[in-house]
Amino acid sequence: MTLDIDFVRAQFPAFSEPSLEGHCFFENAGGSYTCQPVIDRLTRFYTQRKVQPYAPYEASRLAGEEMDEARNRLSAILGVLPHELSFGPSTTQNTYVLAQAFRKWMKPGDAIIVTNQDHEANSGPWRRLADEGFELLEWRIDPETGHLDPAALDDLLDERVRLVCFPHCSNVVGEINDVKAITDKVHAAGAVTCVDGVSYAPHGLPDVGHLGADIYLFSAYKTYGPHQGIMVIREELGMKLPNQGHYFNADSLYKRFTPAGPDHAQVAASAGMADYIDALYGHHFDGQATSAGRGEAVHDLMRAHEQKLLQPLLDYLGERNSVRLLGPDDASRRMPTVAVDLQAPGDGIAAELAAHGIMAGGGDFYAVRALEGMGIDTGKGVLRMSFVHYTAPEEVDRLIAALDQVL
Repeated sequence: MTLDIDFVRAQFPAFSEPSLEGHCFFENAGGSYTCQPVIDRLTRFYTQRKVQPYAPYEASRLAGEEMDEARNRLSAILGVLPHELSFGPSTTQNTYVLAQAFRKWMKPGDAIIVTNQDHEANSGPWRRLADEGFELLEWRIDPETGHLDPAALDDLLDERVRLVCFPHCSNVVGEINDVKAITDKVHAAGAVTCVDGVSYAPHGLPDVGHLGADIYLFSAYKTYGPHQGIMVIREELGMKLPNQGHYFNADSLYKRFTPAGPDHAQVAASAGMADYIDALYGHHFDGQATSAGRGEAVHDLMRAHEQKLLQPLLDYLGERNSVRLLGPDDASRRMPTVAVDLQAPGDGIAAELAAHGIMAGGGDFYAVRALEGMGIDTGKGVLRMSFVHYTAPEEVDRLIAALDQVL
């Protein structure tokens, strides 16, 4: 099945916005365009439902139903129970709350494994627990390739380790880590996993139930939705950890780790992400499927399109001696988040590309430890070009042509 790119782009108002005409968006790893169903739901909530939800009057009842709908439908796509999914202001904030729960749950001398491949959101909060008497062990990347070798985890895992934190894929290396295999290894050692899915989920929501991760986090504003952090905590772990919410919500798993009041409108609008996945499925496939089945089919559809567009870009960059490509040069092993180390500062090259209608980014992208681990000057940073399934082949051609002039 081939992705119908015209149908896809018709679901995103940005592609018909006059102010964006002529510009190609290659900074999707920082945040995606928002799909029309999310915008429609957000507009409806703010105009028709902007009241305190879950009261008996009609506007309030509908507001609560729409919030519940978002949790129910997204959890079904992710292959988890509805109460195992919760919303928070951001993935970074969600991780900080989780770290406080683990701080109270663990005992002095317990250990946590973190990586230097992560975005700081899934590294910094855990590293700070070293100040509380817990041991921090670092699972380090290969300094040449940025690869996170699962075999190297064996030397770190022992009876002291309670938690292993790692990314589904890095936001600068781009290589896909085998979450299921790593989680199986961690579980066999008696520990649990916290997986940062922020850089993976925009390319197709994963079946978290199949992967087996105990905690899985990603950001809705990078998966075509509103600015919310989405957090899956499996029930067995979540009910063991100390409650971080109001004491009277301790029995509700999806409220235990959201101490701040939820953004009602944005939670409700997140159901538009499920609308979009269903629309893609209905347009491209015949027959019926479960929510998880529709999610899997759309995931594979997105990935096939992205890989086809990504390989020519990787081949082009691999042929240039002045460019150091971070991560694999095989599109099947990575996501289309492509960072390169250049002689010039990354943000300067991004500014030059902007003059050619290419919207890309430069800097460290909060992956300072990963760049340092590969010997890259973080003051200079890297150039990052990232796209998703709504990117058209001709846009990648324009990117390569612009790179040819700028580099």
